[in-house]
Amino acid sequence: MSAPTPVFLAACRREPVPYTPIWVMRQAGRYLPEYRQVRSRVSFEALTRTPELAAEVTLQPLRRFALDAAILFSDIMTPLSGMGVDLTFEPGPVIGQPIRTDAAIDALRPLEPLRDVPFVLDTVRLVRAEAPRGVPLIGFAGGPFTLLCYLVGGRPSKEFETARAFLYESPRSAERLLDRLADAMAVYLGAQADAGAQALMMFESWGGLLAPPEFERFALRGAIRTLTALRARGVPLIYYLNQGCALLDRLASLPADVFGVDWRMPLGAVRRVLGPQKAVQGNLDPAALFAPPDELARQAESVLREAGGAPGHIFNLGHGIWPQTDPDALARLVDIVHDRSARGGVHA
Repeated sequence: MSAPTPVFLAACRREPVPYTPIWVMRQAGRYLPEYRQVRSRVSFEALTRTPELAAEVTLQPLRRFALDAAILFSDIMTPLSGMGVDLTFEPGPVIGQPIRTDAAIDALRPLEPLRDVPFVLDTVRLVRAEAPRGVPLIGFAGGPFTLLCYLVGGRPSKEFETARAFLYESPRSAERLLDRLADAMAVYLGAQADAGAQALMMFESWGGLLAPPEFERFALRGAIRTLTALRARGVPLIYYLNQGCALLDRLASLPADVFGVDWRMPLGAVRRVLGPQKAVQGNLDPAALFAPPDELARQAESVLREAGGAPGHIFNLGHGIWPQTDPDALARLVDIVHDRSARGGVHA
């Protein structure tokens, strides 16, 4: 007899499940004392490039909490070094020579995962071998537009003025760079799936900065190219658009199975825009984890009600968990989601 499908994967496919699965973005990270202990011994970059350590911090939250999915510990910028990008972390990503010309775009090497990111693939294999309770693993990559923001801008920014201006000043060059990045991320994510990742997620962290026409021309261009190339892999594809509620109606052409959203729109409204053929992921405000237990329960129940009883809901925060969060608050949230959704009947 075959093993039952993990609840998280069933929900991604909009199948009925006995309770709503939950995981949280950045669940492996600075809010956990055991993570800080590991991090005190190595740099962030060394941590991402050492499979035994990256696997350890990926698994840490699964040992502490009854989470329904793991997400690979890495960084969206990690594969870019293999493409010839001069990348350092100070602590955020800094590009030594920003990519702003066709010559610089053409100089980017095609990504070869076995050559360029073998440590990521080894981490995937280690996590799959050691994951408790058969918890499935999510592999991930940055959305092509989000990667463009860093490559053109050169460093983190709230507005990414240089990158956004580049879209208007040199739109053909921007499209050229997006195509390069989209193809590289398709190869990168495909290699993670080959190594054992059971779902693949694209983080379009800065897509919400764009006006709708530019979002369609640039951000969707790259995302569609990457996700279309991955459809034949047969694993769920998750697309997260930060601060993108005003752009949700533009996503109909995107071949993703699950759409992650922030807390700025109720999930009921999100589902009405996306339609019944898409699963949703989210969308509790990370600040709610600082509420007293009764209020946290009320906030979580509100998200569950908004998601409704139709198949296809994965509970998550609307963005990454804050470093100052009390781990006990997350434990409480996991219990609330599992308990309330199970008592409410069949959820997804």
